[in-house]
Amino acid sequence: MNALLLGGDIGGTKTLLALASVGAAGISILREQRYASGEHDGLAPLLHDFLAGGPAPAAACFGVAGPTDGRTADLTYLPWHLSAADLEHGFGIGQVELVNDFAAAAHGLPLVASQRILPLQAGKPLSGAPRVILGAGTGLGVAGLIGTGGYSQVVPGEGGHMGYSPQTPDELKLAEALLAQTGRVSVEDVVSGPGLVRIHAFLGGRLKTPAEIGAAALDGSDPLARRATDMWLSAYGAFAGDLALQWLARGGVYLAGGMAAKLMPQGRGAAAFVNAFNAKREHRSLAESMPIRLVAEERLGLLGALALAAARLQTG
Repeated sequence: MNALLLGGDIGGTKTLLALASVGAAGISILREQRYASGEHDGLAPLLHDFLAGGPAPAAACFGVAGPTDGRTADLTYLPWHLSAADLEHGFGIGQVELVNDFAAAAHGLPLVASQRILPLQAGKPLSGAPRVILGAGTGLGVAGLIGTGGYSQVVPGEGGHMGYSPQTPDELKLAEALLAQTGRVSVEDVVSGPGLVRIHAFLGGRLKTPAEIGAAALDGSDPLARRATDMWLSAYGAFAGDLALQWLARGGVYLAGGMAAKLMPQGRGAAAFVNAFNAKREHRSLAESMPIRLVAEERLGLLGALALAAARLQTG
Protein backbone atom coordinates (compact mmCIF):
# COMPACT_ATOMS: atom_id res chain seq x y z
CA MET A 1 0.00 0.00 0.00
CA ASN A 2 1.24 3.48 -0.85
CA ALA A 3 2.10 5.91 1.95
CA LEU A 4 1.90 9.71 1.89
CA LEU A 5 5.12 11.72 2.23
CA LEU A 6 5.78 15.41 2.77
CA GLY A 7 9.01 17.02 1.64
CA GLY A 8 10.29 20.57 1.95
CA ASP A 9 13.25 22.68 0.87
CA ILE A 10 13.30 25.68 3.21
CA GLY A 11 15.57 28.58 2.34
CA GLY A 12 15.95 32.23 3.18
CA THR A 13 14.29 33.30 -0.08
CA LYS A 14 11.92 30.49 -1.06
CA THR A 15 10.32 27.40 0.39
CA LEU A 16 9.30 24.46 -1.80
CA LEU A 17 6.82 21.90 -0.46
CA ALA A 18 5.65 18.67 -2.05
CA LEU A 19 3.29 15.83 -1.22
CA ALA A 20 4.18 12.46 -2.70
CA SER A 21 3.15 8.84 -2.50
CA VAL A 22 5.68 6.07 -2.06
CA GLY A 23 5.16 2.42 -2.80
CA ALA A 24 6.64 -0.45 -4.75
CA ALA A 25 6.94 1.76 -7.84
CA GLY A 26 8.95 4.39 -5.95
CA ILE A 27 8.18 8.03 -5.17
CA SER A 28 5.52 9.88 -7.15
CA ILE A 29 4.94 13.61 -6.54
CA LEU A 30 1.24 14.41 -6.20
CA ARG A 31 1.34 18.16 -5.60
CA GLU A 32 3.91 20.87 -4.99
CA GLN A 33 3.92 24.56 -4.12
CA ARG A 34 6.43 27.40 -3.94
CA TYR A 35 6.27 30.10 -1.24
CA ALA A 36 8.23 33.30 -0.62
CA SER A 37 9.81 32.52 2.76
CA GLY A 38 10.20 36.12 3.88
CA GLU A 39 6.46 36.75 3.61
CA HIS A 40 5.72 34.33 6.47
CA ASP A 41 6.70 34.16 10.14
CA GLY A 42 7.39 30.44 10.23
CA LEU A 43 6.83 27.09 8.56
CA ALA A 44 3.52 26.32 10.30
CA PRO A 45 1.44 28.87 8.30
CA LEU A 46 2.79 27.41 5.06
CA LEU A 47 1.89 23.88 6.12
CA HIS A 48 -1.61 24.95 7.16
CA ASP A 49 -2.10 26.37 3.67
CA PHE A 50 -0.43 23.52 1.80
CA LEU A 51 -1.98 20.60 3.67
CA ALA A 52 -5.37 22.36 3.97
CA GLY A 53 -7.02 19.75 6.15
CA GLY A 54 -6.03 16.81 3.96
CA PRO A 55 -4.74 13.48 5.24
CA ALA A 56 -1.67 13.64 7.48
CA PRO A 57 1.57 12.41 5.89
CA ALA A 58 3.13 9.29 7.33
CA ALA A 59 6.59 10.87 7.23
CA ALA A 60 8.16 14.21 6.38
CA CYS A 61 11.63 15.59 5.85
CA PHE A 62 12.61 19.25 5.55
CA GLY A 63 15.91 20.49 4.22
CA VAL A 64 16.68 23.72 6.09
CA ALA A 65 19.20 26.45 5.31
CA GLY A 66 21.10 26.21 8.55
CA PRO A 67 22.59 23.73 11.02
CA THR A 68 20.32 21.16 12.62
CA ASP A 69 20.52 18.26 15.07
CA GLY A 70 17.77 16.40 13.21
CA ARG A 71 15.01 17.48 15.57
CA THR A 72 15.42 21.26 15.87
CA ALA A 73 16.80 23.95 13.59
CA ASP A 74 17.17 27.70 13.33
CA LEU A 75 17.41 29.17 9.84
CA THR A 76 20.49 31.30 9.26
CA TYR A 77 18.76 34.14 7.43
CA LEU A 78 15.21 33.97 8.80
CA PRO A 79 13.95 34.18 12.41
CA TRP A 80 12.38 30.75 12.09
CA HIS A 81 12.78 28.05 14.73
CA LEU A 82 11.73 24.56 13.64
CA SER A 83 10.88 21.68 15.97
CA ALA A 84 10.23 18.22 14.57
CA ALA A 85 8.19 17.35 17.67
CA ASP A 86 5.97 20.42 17.24
CA LEU A 87 5.40 19.59 13.57
CA GLU A 88 4.54 15.98 14.37
CA HIS A 89 2.03 16.97 17.05
CA GLY A 90 0.64 20.03 15.30
CA PHE A 91 -0.04 18.36 11.95
CA GLY A 92 -0.38 14.69 12.88
CA ILE A 93 2.69 13.70 10.86
CA GLY A 94 4.00 10.27 11.81
CA GLN A 95 7.73 11.10 11.69
CA VAL A 96 9.54 14.36 10.93
CA GLU A 97 13.24 14.75 10.20
CA LEU A 98 15.14 18.02 9.78
CA VAL A 99 18.34 18.00 7.71
CA ASN A 100 20.71 20.59 6.33
CA ASP A 101 19.49 21.80 2.94
CA PHE A 102 22.64 20.70 1.11
CA ALA A 103 22.60 17.32 2.77
CA ALA A 104 19.11 17.01 1.26
CA ALA A 105 20.46 18.22 -2.09
CA ALA A 106 23.17 15.55 -1.98
CA HIS A 107 20.52 12.87 -1.41
CA GLY A 108 18.59 14.30 -4.37
CA LEU A 109 21.40 13.81 -6.90
CA PRO A 110 20.43 10.21 -7.85
CA LEU A 111 16.88 11.40 -8.62
CA VAL A 112 17.89 14.07 -11.15
CA ALA A 113 17.42 13.22 -14.84
CA SER A 114 20.76 12.87 -16.61
CA GLN A 115 19.89 15.62 -19.09
CA ARG A 116 19.59 18.05 -16.16
CA ILE A 117 23.24 17.50 -15.18
CA LEU A 118 25.48 19.51 -17.50
CA PRO A 119 29.25 19.04 -17.80
CA LEU A 120 31.48 22.08 -17.26
CA GLN A 121 34.73 20.11 -17.06
CA ALA A 122 35.05 16.49 -18.13
CA GLY A 123 37.94 15.65 -15.81
CA LYS A 124 38.95 12.04 -15.18
CA PRO A 125 36.33 10.70 -12.79
CA LEU A 126 37.20 7.88 -10.40
CA SER A 127 34.40 5.53 -9.39
CA GLY A 128 33.79 5.56 -5.65
CA ALA A 129 35.91 8.67 -5.05
CA PRO A 130 34.57 11.49 -2.82
CA ARG A 131 32.22 14.05 -4.34
CA VAL A 132 31.27 17.58 -3.31
CA ILE A 133 28.06 19.52 -3.88
CA LEU A 134 27.78 23.26 -3.32
CA GLY A 135 25.46 26.04 -4.34
CA ALA A 136 25.11 29.79 -4.01
CA GLY A 137 21.80 31.52 -3.38
CA THR A 138 20.72 33.50 -0.35
CA GLY A 139 23.71 31.79 1.29
CA LEU A 140 26.32 29.24 0.22
CA GLY A 141 25.62 25.58 0.95
CA VAL A 142 28.12 22.73 0.98
CA ALA A 143 28.01 18.97 1.53
CA GLY A 144 30.29 16.03 0.81
CA LEU A 145 29.56 12.50 -0.38
CA ILE A 146 31.89 9.65 0.51
CA GLY A 147 31.47 6.32 -1.20
CA THR A 148 31.55 3.15 0.88
CA GLY A 149 30.95 0.22 -1.44
CA GLY A 150 27.71 0.85 -3.32
CA TYR A 151 26.52 3.42 -0.78
CA SER A 152 27.36 7.12 -0.47
CA GLN A 153 27.45 8.67 2.99
CA VAL A 154 26.45 12.34 2.99
CA VAL A 155 28.53 14.63 5.19
CA PRO A 156 26.75 17.97 5.87
CA GLY A 157 28.67 21.11 6.73
CA GLU A 158 28.68 24.88 6.93
CA GLY A 159 31.58 25.40 4.53
CA GLY A 160 30.08 28.63 3.19
CA HIS A 161 31.08 30.28 6.46
CA MET A 162 34.77 29.53 5.98
CA GLY A 163 37.02 32.54 5.64
CA TYR A 164 37.16 34.21 2.22
CA SER A 165 40.49 33.92 0.41
CA PRO A 166 40.99 36.66 -2.24
CA GLN A 167 43.00 35.58 -5.28
CA THR A 168 43.31 38.79 -7.33
CA PRO A 169 44.18 42.44 -6.53
CA ASP A 170 40.52 43.44 -7.02
CA GLU A 171 39.35 40.65 -4.73
CA LEU A 172 41.87 41.75 -2.10
CA LYS A 173 40.47 45.30 -2.21
CA LEU A 174 36.95 43.89 -1.95
CA ALA A 175 37.94 41.80 1.07
CA GLU A 176 39.49 44.84 2.75
CA ALA A 177 36.32 46.86 2.16
CA LEU A 178 34.11 44.09 3.56
CA LEU A 179 36.43 43.53 6.50
CA ALA A 180 36.03 47.17 7.50
CA GLN A 181 32.24 46.63 7.54
CA THR A 182 31.93 43.21 9.17
CA GLY A 183 35.12 42.40 11.09
CA ARG A 184 35.31 39.00 9.37
CA VAL A 185 34.78 38.07 5.74
CA SER A 186 33.31 34.65 4.96
CA VAL A 187 33.11 33.05 1.53
CA GLU A 188 29.33 33.43 1.74
CA ASP A 189 29.74 37.21 2.05
CA VAL A 190 31.05 37.13 -1.53
CA VAL A 191 29.78 33.92 -3.15
CA SER A 192 26.00 34.33 -2.74
CA GLY A 193 23.20 36.47 -4.11
CA PRO A 194 23.88 39.24 -1.57
CA GLY A 195 27.57 38.80 -2.35
CA LEU A 196 26.97 39.59 -6.03
CA VAL A 197 25.20 42.80 -4.94
CA ARG A 198 28.20 43.68 -2.72
CA ILE A 199 30.64 43.14 -5.59
CA HIS A 200 28.58 45.25 -7.97
CA ALA A 201 28.34 48.08 -5.43
CA PHE A 202 32.09 47.82 -4.72
CA LEU A 203 32.75 48.32 -8.44
CA GLY A 204 30.54 51.42 -8.47
CA GLY A 205 27.33 49.87 -9.77
CA ARG A 206 23.83 50.92 -8.71
CA LEU A 207 21.67 47.88 -9.46
CA LYS A 208 20.15 46.53 -6.26
CA THR A 209 19.22 42.86 -6.72
CA PRO A 210 21.11 39.75 -7.91
CA ALA A 211 18.47 39.18 -10.58
CA GLU A 212 18.91 42.71 -11.97
CA ILE A 213 22.69 42.36 -12.02
CA GLY A 214 22.59 38.93 -13.66
CA ALA A 215 20.12 40.05 -16.33
CA ALA A 216 22.13 43.18 -17.12
CA ALA A 217 25.31 41.11 -17.37
CA LEU A 218 23.75 38.62 -19.75
CA ASP A 219 22.12 41.19 -22.05
CA GLY A 220 25.16 43.49 -22.03
CA SER A 221 23.27 46.57 -20.84
CA ASP A 222 25.60 47.23 -17.89
CA PRO A 223 29.38 46.68 -18.26
CA LEU A 224 29.81 46.84 -14.49
CA ALA A 225 27.29 44.02 -14.11
CA ARG A 226 29.33 41.88 -16.49
CA ARG A 227 32.50 42.70 -14.56
CA ALA A 228 30.77 41.93 -11.26
CA THR A 229 29.48 38.55 -12.43
CA ASP A 230 32.91 37.60 -13.79
CA MET A 231 34.45 38.50 -10.43
CA TRP A 232 31.72 36.56 -8.61
CA LEU A 233 32.14 33.48 -10.79
CA SER A 234 35.90 33.57 -10.31
CA ALA A 235 35.50 33.70 -6.52
CA TYR A 236 32.98 30.86 -6.74
CA GLY A 237 35.30 28.76 -8.89
CA ALA A 238 38.30 29.36 -6.63
CA PHE A 239 36.35 28.27 -3.55
CA ALA A 240 34.91 25.21 -5.32
CA GLY A 241 38.43 24.24 -6.36
CA ASP A 242 39.66 24.62 -2.78
CA LEU A 243 36.86 22.32 -1.56
CA ALA A 244 37.69 19.84 -4.31
CA LEU A 245 41.30 19.69 -3.13
CA GLN A 246 40.20 19.34 0.49
CA TRP A 247 37.96 16.37 -0.34
CA LEU A 248 40.08 15.04 -3.23
CA ALA A 249 36.77 15.05 -5.09
CA ARG A 250 37.79 12.86 -8.01
CA GLY A 251 34.21 11.60 -8.12
CA GLY A 252 32.97 15.05 -9.17
CA VAL A 253 32.05 18.54 -8.03
CA TYR A 254 28.35 19.37 -8.41
CA LEU A 255 27.02 22.93 -8.58
CA ALA A 256 23.42 23.55 -7.58
CA GLY A 257 21.27 26.65 -7.15
CA GLY A 258 19.49 28.95 -9.54
CA MET A 259 22.29 31.50 -9.85
CA ALA A 260 24.71 28.99 -11.34
CA ALA A 261 22.06 27.64 -13.70
CA LYS A 262 21.39 31.15 -15.03
CA LEU A 263 24.97 32.39 -15.34
CA MET A 264 27.15 29.40 -16.08
CA PRO A 265 25.71 28.01 -19.32
CA GLN A 266 27.06 31.18 -20.93
CA GLY A 267 30.49 30.34 -22.35
CA ARG A 268 32.22 33.30 -20.70
CA GLY A 269 30.62 32.61 -17.33
CA ALA A 270 31.59 28.95 -17.31
CA ALA A 271 35.13 29.84 -18.37
CA ALA A 272 35.55 32.32 -15.50
CA PHE A 273 34.47 29.66 -13.03
CA VAL A 274 36.53 26.80 -14.46
CA ASN A 275 39.69 28.90 -14.90
CA ALA A 276 39.58 29.93 -11.22
CA PHE A 277 38.75 26.36 -10.15
CA ASN A 278 41.88 25.04 -11.87
CA ALA A 279 44.23 27.85 -10.78
CA LYS A 280 45.84 25.74 -8.06
CA ARG A 281 49.53 26.34 -8.85
CA GLU A 282 51.40 23.03 -8.30
CA HIS A 283 48.08 21.13 -8.15
CA ARG A 284 46.58 22.47 -11.39
CA SER A 285 46.70 19.04 -13.03
CA LEU A 286 44.90 17.51 -10.03
CA ALA A 287 42.18 20.17 -10.19
CA GLU A 288 41.80 19.61 -13.94
CA SER A 289 41.23 15.89 -13.30
CA MET A 290 38.12 16.61 -11.23
CA PRO A 291 34.80 16.56 -13.10
CA ILE A 292 32.60 19.64 -12.66
CA ARG A 293 28.85 19.23 -13.20
CA LEU A 294 26.11 21.87 -13.20
CA VAL A 295 22.81 20.59 -11.77
CA ALA A 296 20.04 22.44 -13.58
CA GLU A 297 17.23 21.19 -11.33
CA GLU A 298 15.63 23.71 -8.96
CA ARG A 299 13.89 20.93 -7.03
CA LEU A 300 17.11 19.11 -6.12
CA GLY A 301 16.76 19.67 -2.36
CA LEU A 302 13.05 18.89 -2.46
CA LEU A 303 13.70 15.58 -4.23
CA GLY A 304 16.33 14.71 -1.66
CA ALA A 305 13.98 15.56 1.21
CA LEU A 306 11.32 13.23 -0.23
CA ALA A 307 13.92 10.46 -0.63
CA LEU A 308 14.94 10.90 3.02
CA ALA A 309 11.31 10.88 4.15
CA ALA A 310 10.79 7.60 2.28
CA ALA A 311 13.92 6.12 3.88
CA ARG A 312 12.79 7.30 7.30
CA LEU A 313 9.45 5.58 6.79
CA GLN A 314 11.14 2.30 5.87
CA THR A 315 13.53 2.30 8.82
CA GLY A 316 10.98 3.57 11.35
